[in-house]
Amino acid sequence: MVRPTTPGDTARMYVCGITPYDATHLGHAFTYLTFDIVQRVWRDAGHQVHYVQNVTDIDDPLLERAVSLGEDWREIALRETELFRSDMTALKVIPPDDYVGAVESIPSIVDIIHDLKRTGAVYAVDDDWYFDVQQSPRFGEISGLDSQEMVALSAERGGDPDRPGKRHPLDPLMWLAQRPDEPAWDTTLGHGRPGWHIECVAIALDTIGMGFDLQGGGRDLIFPHHEMGAAHAASLTRTWPFARHYVHAGMVGYDGHKMSKSRGNLVFVSALLRSGVDPDALRVALLSHRYREDWEWMDGDLDAATYRLAQWREAVLSRATTGASAAIEHMRQRLADDLDTPGAFAILDSWARARSRADDDGERDGAQMSAFANALLGIDLDRTNGHRVVH
Repeated sequence: MVRPTTPGDTARMYVCGITPYDATHLGHAFTYLTFDIVQRVWRDAGHQVHYVQNVTDIDDPLLERAVSLGEDWREIALRETELFRSDMTALKVIPPDDYVGAVESIPSIVDIIHDLKRTGAVYAVDDDWYFDVQQSPRFGEISGLDSQEMVALSAERGGDPDRPGKRHPLDPLMWLAQRPDEPAWDTTLGHGRPGWHIECVAIALDTIGMGFDLQGGGRDLIFPHHEMGAAHAASLTRTWPFARHYVHAGMVGYDGHKMSKSRGNLVFVSALLRSGVDPDALRVALLSHRYREDWEWMDGDLDAATYRLAQWREAVLSRATTGASAAIEHMRQRLADDLDTPGAFAILDSWARARSRADDDGERDGAQMSAFANALLGIDLDRTNGHRVVH
């Protein structure tokens, strides 16, 4: 369902970040480019934007990766987080105002769990602490899934629906007591580490507060992550909603399957950039797909995007361009309509082809289009063979 956002002077957005156990692949990049466009559209509409993103720098996949590599989990987290941020910089993603790790948020997480314990929404199973989803009357509204679907997804995505002692199969873990050879922190909850969902709740409430405008991430976060986060926050604050809108990017596949570490079918952003790929061309290739749709990366996608980008750059340099103002307005309309980047690109294609008439204002027309593309699409059209062109 498409609904208009209605932010105030400052639009507040929280996007769920990476678990830094491996390099940034194209599925990650597609997600974060989606919310980069959201940011740019809001800014173009006159809003300030307060953008928050977390990094899940303590979680099972990271610890498993550390064991398999024989490395310290902290070193892996730091290295992969820095690589991710470097990749996002290369792709011209406007960075978040707050970039917060789960580890640094442990004091806030502990406080929230204690507050929820006092309401009866948190209970113990052995030395672990769980959230009682039945204490949240609006649980299920985010995903719209039935109980059977939720239980199946919970088992697939890190939950433990069959654990004895839980009040309900869907109750999520909030605090995990220390396991052998795993990191843990001394807190008033015991020696352990936080569960997944509560991390984002604590970070969001500490930075942008309840009822923020948009929470985003990949489509696989709808359940359980976004559902559980909304339930935690509602039970804590006794208000609704946690986020006014939820936006989810589609999954990117390769070789017939969703990109995933387990399948080994990952295409890494850093590897493409090291091979000399123009980051603007990579951005064009990814944004040529509608954000909410699943799609598959094809080896020819980059060649097509590189050619397309070259046509746009050639048009910017031409003194025979015309109609930039009208094209820009049409592109704004496409981006405002559910982030229709493919539609905006099609309008840019048409503008670039319409160069049959000489125009004394062609140079100014090209500069106008270049400024728009840079600001709203994050694509630099003032470059030829890697060098900037000064008008």
